[in-house]
Amino acid sequence: MRAEGRRVVATNGCFDLLHVGHVRYLEEARSLGDVLVVGINSDSSAGKLKGSGRPVNSASERAEVVASLHCVTAVTIFDEDTALELVEVLKPDVYVKGGDYSADPEDEAYPPEAHAVSRDGGKVAIVSLTPGRSTTRILEQIAEDRTDR
Repeated sequence: MRAEGRRVVATNGCFDLLHVGHVRYLEEARSLGDVLVVGINSDSSAGKLKGSGRPVNSASERAEVVASLHCVTAVTIFDEDTALELVEVLKPDVYVKGGDYSADPEDEAYPPEAHAVSRDGGKVAIVSLTPGRSTTRILEQIAEDRTDR
């Protein structure tokens, strides 16, 4: 892709219950280049990150749903705690993370993959999240609705 002069953008996440926040995030990521590659956390990786009962959907199902979005070029599943190995293989021109991360290398919220991206000449972009939209919040609302009955 890069050999064809196309700008490669990469991002990653669990994308457990796809919602408007995910869609807006992925569309904004794609707007930063020509190709968007999305790394999906495996079931074990997502479980470590998100806790008990997660993910709700299997990695293959999450990958299929994300791959169906027009803004996504390719999807891969990774099993590590971070997408560092994926980033080292892809060497993206732009690596995108959400607004809960920081672009400041001195900040503890700086993505662990960012150093590898910068080392290989890429840039890290932090895009804003959609307020009030998260899979965790959706699951909490469902649980609240069930207990209110």
